[in-house]
Amino acid sequence: MSRNTPQDRPDPRPLSQLGLTARGGADPMISDLVVDSRRVGDGALFAALPGSQVHGANFIPAALQQGAAAILTDAAGAEIAARPLSESHAALIVVEDPRQVLAYTAALWFGAQPQTMVAVTGTNGKTSVATFVRQIWMALGHEAVNLGTTGVEGAWSYPLAHTTPEPITLHRALAAAAKAGVTHAAMEASSHGLDQRRLDGVQLAAAGFTNFTQDHLDYHHTFEEYFAAKAGLFRRVLPDEGVAVINMDDARGAEMRAIAAGRGQEVITVGRGLGDLSLVGQRYDGTGQDIRFSWHDRPFMARLNLIGGFQAENVLMACGLVIASGEEPERVFETLHELTTVRGRMQLAATRENGASVFVDYAHTPDAVATAIKALRPHVLGRLVAIVGAGGDRDAGKRPLMGQAAHDNADVVIVTDDNPRSEDPAAIRAAVKGGAPEAIEVGDRAEAILRGVAMLEPGDALLICGKGHETGQVVGSDVLPFDDVEQASMAVAVLDGKTV
Repeated sequence: MSRNTPQDRPDPRPLSQLGLTARGGADPMISDLVVDSRRVGDGALFAALPGSQVHGANFIPAALQQGAAAILTDAAGAEIAARPLSESHAALIVVEDPRQVLAYTAALWFGAQPQTMVAVTGTNGKTSVATFVRQIWMALGHEAVNLGTTGVEGAWSYPLAHTTPEPITLHRALAAAAKAGVTHAAMEASSHGLDQRRLDGVQLAAAGFTNFTQDHLDYHHTFEEYFAAKAGLFRRVLPDEGVAVINMDDARGAEMRAIAAGRGQEVITVGRGLGDLSLVGQRYDGTGQDIRFSWHDRPFMARLNLIGGFQAENVLMACGLVIASGEEPERVFETLHELTTVRGRMQLAATRENGASVFVDYAHTPDAVATAIKALRPHVLGRLVAIVGAGGDRDAGKRPLMGQAAHDNADVVIVTDDNPRSEDPAAIRAAVKGGAPEAIEVGDRAEAILRGVAMLEPGDALLICGKGHETGQVVGSDVLPFDDVEQASMAVAVLDGKTV
């Protein structure tokens, strides 16, 4: 696996070659695209975008002082910075939706993308599906990557700060990946990214929908706004000739299917006992599961070395996307035994000498917590202990639901801190305990993991929910080093008398 930094900057070109028209017909040479005024240099186009708290137009004066040759904004932004713009020779481009225009401009600016691209949206499962798509493609001999929560992984790697990065970062990475020889890419499409038009301009062959449950209501405010953001992947980003892969087990699956079909997109349906790609049966053991499924009523069997029943659903969604991208179904199904656990997703972190297991999962919504615990249950002979928490400065309404999801499905629940951010950790824990009044409360996450591991008897399992692949804990404005997998391994080593 190679690690590259996409620093290459395209050659300067006239503004008109980027499909943009400035007021007065100005057509300056553009040297760079920038959304952060602090990074503006001579000849740059600065995109002053509307924000949830501050409009980017407030930074137009700084961008002009640093040599910006063009400003892209909306009518409100042009009004905010009317005086400095009138005193400048910079070209002004005023559009109704500057975020979408920036996305298309970034696609033109950087040009290259991997030849075959797919995207997946949904509350849960995006990272697993995108990673499984990449793993299948690589098993079939393609140079492939997945982009999202865990960065860019696969044949080419690069860290990302957001699940769906802003368009300039995204298209810079896609162009660099293509230059490095990557031909296939699977993307996670977050609701934030879709709402802010970050994926517009990405050339997709197929798109998938996993599920829809409560999350991010601090940003979207209502379920309908949240769903509408996700539906944008099919309404706007996936072209008419693209293929939609829809999970029909979800309550909103039929609605998403109708949206895709309404665009004229071909639809592949996935589900348990129904759909073009149907999960018929599962048999669990301590290291994975055997699954029986059908493709257009033709039966198949496969071994998955993956823990959790829901992983079979993620795998079939990935299969649907790979088939939709042009691969032969039989060849796709032959690769499934090679799939490996996604980092931080039902990951086996450690095993005690008595045989008890410790798993780490990114489950950070009520539905994901319930799903993870239920999925782990068939693999566990003894008790199932769950550690849960909730992040600060995020959707507070889901906190008691997180506790309730653990309380209803685990044998023992420990409530601890997640990423408290600027909030009082004790208040967050109290809210989570509102749904799990009998839970054990341990504020310090490392101590909570140690206590959870100490409880494990032969046949038991501990599931640490919430942070998954993350390597830091956000407390106040600080990001403290913290890795659930590492902490679990250390706890097992200490309790079993091993050298740390």
